[in-house]
Amino acid sequence: MRDSLSFLTGSKKNSWQPAMAANTANPSYWLNWRVLLCAIWVLVSMVSAAICILKNEGNRGSRPQNSENEKAEGFLYENETWRPCLKEIHPAWLLAFRVICFFVLLVLLIVTAVVDGVSIFYYYTQWTFVLVTIYFGLGSLLSMYGCYQYRNRVPRVTHGKLDTKRGTYTNEASRENSNRSNMTKNLGPNEPYNDRQPAGFWGYVFQIIFQMNAGAVILTDCVFWFVIVPFLAIKDYNLNFLIINMHSINVVLLLGDTALNCLRFPWFRIGYFFLWTCVYVIFQWIVHACILFWWPYPFLDLSSPFAPLWYLSVAVLHIPCFGVFALIMKLKHVLLTKWFPQSYQCVR
Repeated sequence: MRDSLSFLTGSKKNSWQPAMAANTANPSYWLNWRVLLCAIWVLVSMVSAAICILKNEGNRGSRPQNSENEKAEGFLYENETWRPCLKEIHPAWLLAFRVICFFVLLVLLIVTAVVDGVSIFYYYTQWTFVLVTIYFGLGSLLSMYGCYQYRNRVPRVTHGKLDTKRGTYTNEASRENSNRSNMTKNLGPNEPYNDRQPAGFWGYVFQIIFQMNAGAVILTDCVFWFVIVPFLAIKDYNLNFLIINMHSINVVLLLGDTALNCLRFPWFRIGYFFLWTCVYVIFQWIVHACILFWWPYPFLDLSSPFAPLWYLSVAVLHIPCFGVFALIMKLKHVLLTKWFPQSYQCVR
């Protein structure tokens, strides 16, 4: 039992916790030029993100009037939240993948909270991990609804009618339904269909969470593996099973869903990613202004003379992290369009 817990949590002897910084409850900690510059970086990021979102998000509730509006940034069809990217893949497979991912992440999150305590939610990693779990939970519900829609997309065939005037047996409803079914099956990503509905509130929430996660998991894992881990190596800290999984499985599962789904990836929603991180930073500031507590990440400590440079660097790092995922989406479109030109049904 002890060996298994040691495998999960690591050795206490080699454990590491950030050293206590200066007294953050002291007003002098906050009333200086370093905090002012960091506050400016955060404020500028939030204002820029809000302007970008308000300018591009558009009217979600209206149906597009032409094919050009369909391709407008920010627009989303309802079935794009649950439809796989290839016609041969049944929506049930995407549903199964999302349900499995949701329970895997939920169990891992619960186990980590039990082993390490609720203090884990003090970290940006766990914030993002919770957001990824919510994504797969909401995605499972939307996929369940999508499977129901997919199963009932072809209207029931009505009984034929006898045309007494001509003495012929007609089944116009059956022919109409058959044509309707063929149109649905042959529907490509750039061919509008009257019965396709714009996504509702939860569809857009799902899309936004997807893009927030896309940037956040790349940022989290990159900072951990390329910044924090080398620092921990100097401290002779041994990584345990839970920490490794927390900083790897999230991006792996999200990439798996990305390979299967039909979601779009407009660039302007990087604004939500910036807002997500800014909310976390403000939360940390409020906590440290009220109580004396260690910083979860050394570069958040405002007592360092390099704090403004660290904050600016992390802010700038959001762009390449989001861009990496955008390139992955572009690569997906290029490869699947080339390999499955007749089956690929995502908006290019």
